[in-house]
Amino acid sequence: MHAFANPARFLGIARPLTPWLGWGGAALIVGALVPGLTVTPPDAVQGESARIMYVHVPAAWLGMAGWGGILVASLVQLIWRHPLAGVAARAIAVPGAAFTAICLVTGSLWGRPTWGTWWEWDGRMTSMLVLLFLYFGYIALAAASDERASTSRVAAIFGVLGAINLPIIHYSVTWWNSLHQPQSIGLTSSSIDAALLWPLLVATAGFSLLFGAIVLMRMRAMIADIRVEARLRRMAEA
Repeated sequence: MHAFANPARFLGIARPLTPWLGWGGAALIVGALVPGLTVTPPDAVQGESARIMYVHVPAAWLGMAGWGGILVASLVQLIWRHPLAGVAARAIAVPGAAFTAICLVTGSLWGRPTWGTWWEWDGRMTSMLVLLFLYFGYIALAAASDERASTSRVAAIFGVLGAINLPIIHYSVTWWNSLHQPQSIGLTSSSIDAALLWPLLVATAGFSLLFGAIVLMRMRAMIADIRVEARLRRMAEA
């Protein structure tokens, strides 16, 4: 872990890795959405509306995984004070918020023909909305930090405490009576037919790779900004 905390070493890995993740993710997304939206059979109960899951489910996964990344980065910053930990957390926050918003929008579009309503204040939807607000709060706290190369301890602590919402999201359909369907995919089994499952898994992998590429691009841009500011500061002091 300490080896990757050096910005130069990190950039040496991130530069060639970014296009591989980006183009690889885009290829998987296209390879999943084209058959998922046009070839695979409609769901036996929900019909054509269920096809929105090829975007909704990956977005939900990445919204939660994004905050998981913020949790790890915040812990690394608080415990080991790695210089790139705060940069990583900042880089994750915006795409994490974007995918959480996509999850909520697609869920609403899916819910209208399925449940007869755009929105219901049930456990899963409400906890995902809370996650979006947590992202907004983290972005605001990180932006308020005077140190561009990291985040404030307050933002890092907020990143750790906000993770309490993740198990609430995961178990909400079990803990409360909910319109949202129960968990369909487990570690060893799935209630989704194989013809519908494989595009979903491929789409999730593709969006995950794309998410990784976006985070690396944002980290590289932030490091470049930090270096430019440091150079200008040295020139001003000379």
